[in-house]
Amino acid sequence: MAKRQSGNKKSRQSNFAKLSIFQPNKYKFKKSCPLSIKGAPIIDYKNIKLLKKYISENGKILPSRITNVSQKKQRELSMSIKRARNLALL
Repeated sequence: MAKRQSGNKKSRQSNFAKLSIFQPNKYKFKKSCPLSIKGAPIIDYKNIKLLKKYISENGKILPSRITNVSQKKQRELSMSIKRARNLALL
């Protein structure tokens, strides 16, 4: 009887354990852009408080995969951060 129980445990694996690297991930969910929603702040080189949220401790621009910012807004962010650096605002 003990052998049967150990055999049943293998068939009770969760769905996450059954996934392999070659199967598409069904459990992925979309993250919305925080700068594209209604009432979001405007990206501008003068808005230093907003720009500091998207800069690391070392002063590098954080990638969009970490901040969940869309491609279009990421380009605007990087341009405004670079402008603020040139004007010594950051």
